[in-house]
Amino acid sequence: MEQLKDALEYILTPSPAVFIVGGLIVLLVPILVHIFVERATPYAALPSVLLVGPAGGGKTSLQALLERGGDGHPPATHTSQTPQPVELTVSRDGMSILPFRESARDDAPGSHKKFLLVDTPGHGKLRNHAMDRIAGAISKISGNSKKESGGGAGPVRGIVFVVDAAALDDGDGGLAAAAAYLYDVLMALQRRAGAGRTSRAPGAIPVLVAANKLDLFTALPASLVRSNLEAELGRIRQSRSKGLLDSGVGIDDIGSEEQDAWLGQYGSDKFTFGQMREFDIEVDVVGGSVLEGKVDKWWDWIAERI
Repeated sequence: MEQLKDALEYILTPSPAVFIVGGLIVLLVPILVHIFVERATPYAALPSVLLVGPAGGGKTSLQALLERGGDGHPPATHTSQTPQPVELTVSRDGMSILPFRESARDDAPGSHKKFLLVDTPGHGKLRNHAMDRIAGAISKISGNSKKESGGGAGPVRGIVFVVDAAALDDGDGGLAAAAAYLYDVLMALQRRAGAGRTSRAPGAIPVLVAANKLDLFTALPASLVRSNLEAELGRIRQSRSKGLLDSGVGIDDIGSEEQDAWLGQYGSDKFTFGQMREFDIEVDVVGGSVLEGKVDKWWDWIAERI
């Protein structure tokens, strides 16, 4: 009892030692608690949706429209040179998805989920940014420790391939350029389907072909955009297959090499987007117009995958 009394008197009596110990406790305990909580709580990166497609298709304008919620006129944009992510929110009121105009409001009702909408450059020399992000998703499946471009990005939940529906006729080369880029994207996703080291299939990454600029008189409807792209992808597939045969690859290796580089159902005469379901890749083609704010179907497609 006397020892306890002496200890209390020592603690309650002002002295340099008491002040030093008390100061250390006040300073160090919050720091130690913060470090413990930070290490014990895993960081959950936000899921992302990639905006890809040829330059001039309207990717940056679409991103700005969804970010601002359609307030005012579409802002002036310029060609992107680096990936530009913005944080958006999907709001649900019960089972229904709120339009992007309401989801952008701070006081939007219902439950909310955040995600990153990443605008990637469409210029031919800068498309590696988009392909690196897709390759990052592949490396995570295959067990490669290489980090995805733009570290900290969460899983890719979908790809929105934005095209100018008024530039997809056969005359000016717009169709060939768009189809060649889309071919590379779909081919990367197809290879991803077989990149896993386990029997468990990787999470699906669906693709939305957003046929933009339907407000223009010369724009093709979504059905023609689909058929034109499918036909051009089929021609690219045949051309690349012929190029492989002419490249001098050994006859014993042609079968496996050609099959690995063949988009869709191997050996089929015509290519259709439906063939990508074999690799758990859903491809939808939906029309819209950023200029007129008619992007609700695109927003619903994105929101359903977040």
